[in-house]
Amino acid sequence: MGLKLKNVLPMFVFLLLACTAKAQSAALDVTSAKYGGKPGSDITQALEKAWTDACASTTPSKILVPKGTFKFVGTTFKGPCKAAIEFQLQGTLQAPVDGSQLPKDDTWIGFDHIDGLTLSGGGTFDGQGAQSWKNNDCNKNRQCKSKHINLRFHVLTNSKILDVTSKDSKNFHVNLQKCEKVEINGFTISAPKESMNTDGIHIGRSTGINITDTTIGTGDDCISIGDGTKDLTVTNVACGPGHGIAIGSLGRYPEEEPVSGINIRKCTLTDTTNGVRIKTWPASPKDSTASDIHFEDITMVNVGNPILIDQEYCPWNECKKGVPSKVKISNVSFKNIKGTCTDPVAVKLVCSKGLPCENVELSDIDLKYTGDKGPITSMCSNVKPTMNRVAQPLACYIVNVVCEWKEACASTTPDMVVIEKGHYMAGPVKFQGPCKALVSVRVEGTLQALAEPEKLKSQDGWVIFQNMDGLTVSGGGTFDGQESIA
Repeated sequence: MGLKLKNVLPMFVFLLLACTAKAQSAALDVTSAKYGGKPGSDITQALEKAWTDACASTTPSKILVPKGTFKFVGTTFKGPCKAAIEFQLQGTLQAPVDGSQLPKDDTWIGFDHIDGLTLSGGGTFDGQGAQSWKNNDCNKNRQCKSKHINLRFHVLTNSKILDVTSKDSKNFHVNLQKCEKVEINGFTISAPKESMNTDGIHIGRSTGINITDTTIGTGDDCISIGDGTKDLTVTNVACGPGHGIAIGSLGRYPEEEPVSGINIRKCTLTDTTNGVRIKTWPASPKDSTASDIHFEDITMVNVGNPILIDQEYCPWNECKKGVPSKVKISNVSFKNIKGTCTDPVAVKLVCSKGLPCENVELSDIDLKYTGDKGPITSMCSNVKPTMNRVAQPLACYIVNVVCEWKEACASTTPDMVVIEKGHYMAGPVKFQGPCKALVSVRVEGTLQALAEPEKLKSQDGWVIFQNMDGLTVSGGGTFDGQESIA
């Protein structure tokens, strides 16, 4: 008897596991007889029925849209659901060309209040937005009606978006709001550069979002990061065409939340109007902050403005530009950013007059201007960035120091110019006198001559103090002429 039980028990366990595996692998196929979806037809009702069944299941389930092209008018798939759901799109879902046939809100496909969603399958969400772009006048008409977003994720937690494509959205491709712990990997976004307001991925009031190995080409920001975003990581993203990767715009509305913990790494931007930027509106209705933002290992290929902080962002010229932005920007770094740019102003840091930027660092910046509108240069205001291994044309901090010298030299009372701690590469720098009163220069950091000695041959010195009376140079810093390199 014991022997028989010994033989029966493993068989029972085997059958139980087999049944469980079969139950887990059974997909809710929208083209099955139960749901009745057919390629070429509208499968809105079929998908809604499959979602209802999946959401009610107490075990994980899978919804399958097989290969083929299907019409889909649109809906929002709502939770909470009783177990995790995988929405596997192998085929193509097409939105109506005419936006009036879509849901009354601004969303084509939405996922709302869901924990444990996986969106996968290698398929395509085709917004068919070309007609809507032609009729979009939102750049002129502030009262325009918002077009439909391809994919909206609202209150999504512990979820994944894997290996699917968003194509030709009428508006933003993806909008994540109030989401937490969402992974986006192997995602593709495709729309022409003429497609207006088609941000690739917009994130707002979300925490723990991770975007990796993703390709985005569109007509607006590849990734835009709105207020309330925290602990966001973006890695190995190819962006272009588009407007680059942006924090903001921020500071437009009164109830905005802080932005912090943003890490953008190992990305390539090609033929974009901007590179990596932070943009805030002037005349903000309320104080807010953007901090701990880091851009590192970024490659620029024919990019308009590779490095940009713009706290006078005003796309419709309706701002009170004389009133400074109330968004405080701090602890920002741009590191190892290299490549080519199509605008001679490769580094532009325009911070708020009311709340100047603090703790901004530029390191290992190597950008080449490919145009013919003059030499490559930089522009800074209301910021004193720390710079390490940044050539003088891009080191606007040195430009600021020279400007400060001119102001100090013109003063009728003794004054001081400070070169703060940091590592600054510079070509010939001339501090010209005579001055109206005593001026001292306190060097706390390191000034390093450019490695190309030919750039100094036409000068009679590298750092020149000329026509001075009573000059004091101190501070414990270093003038490094790099003679060993020459």
